[in-house]
Amino acid sequence: MTLYFIGLGLSDEKDISVKGLEAVERCGAVYLEHYTSVLNCAKQDLEKFYGKRVILATRALVEQDAEATILKDAAEKDTAFLVIGDPFCATTHVDLYLRARKAGIACRIIHNASVISAVGVTGLQVYKFGKTTSIPFSNEQVDSPYEAMKENRKMGMHTLFLLDLDPIEGRYMTVGDAIRYLLRAALRKGDGGFKDSTLCVGCARLGAKDPIIKAGSASQLLKADFGKPVHCLIVPGQLHFVEEEALTLWKKENIQ
Repeated sequence: MTLYFIGLGLSDEKDISVKGLEAVERCGAVYLEHYTSVLNCAKQDLEKFYGKRVILATRALVEQDAEATILKDAAEKDTAFLVIGDPFCATTHVDLYLRARKAGIACRIIHNASVISAVGVTGLQVYKFGKTTSIPFSNEQVDSPYEAMKENRKMGMHTLFLLDLDPIEGRYMTVGDAIRYLLRAALRKGDGGFKDSTLCVGCARLGAKDPIIKAGSASQLLKADFGKPVHCLIVPGQLHFVEEEALTLWKKENIQ
């Protein structure tokens, strides 16, 4: 019996790879991780396309109850654990993999596109990104995302901010929320590490049919409408001339 960690890509039910779909079709149980991101389709769309019942896996189920659910099923039959993006771009999933291996369960990983690679569409060179960091909803006294950005910029590196979400409650942090956090953190620190004039790149729904990418100052992007989730924010570091040229494309987008 095998536990398959299968990346779904970034948009909808059709982003799964052929190899991933073949694995799902072999599985007797199919779980969809339901807390680190969301697709631009409903669970029912996945079930129709895969021909399988899909079980939503909350954070509590994966982190606390996996032994009685996912791992129990995987010990008895081929089981799929579906992850939006790539399976191993969140440490939670590495933890589940390690627990499965310790339990003697065979594991197979089927990769897919991730936001970590998709940000390359902005024209910023992926290998020039420094530490990726996340901004949580409750961030009034949280400094680590801001400090990560400052350290990256000291080295001329770009910073990708992944933004908090709660699919169960329907809460999603926006590009504007992230910028307001950085402005507050800079004010609290008093070090001028982020200003209204700081160049930013806001992204929404990368990999979907209707992605939005806008580049401009922090104050400009605060006024922009990025629409539905999922959003992320990039604060560029030192720019290569090709990156500068690429960003002009997104600066021409309407700032609304």
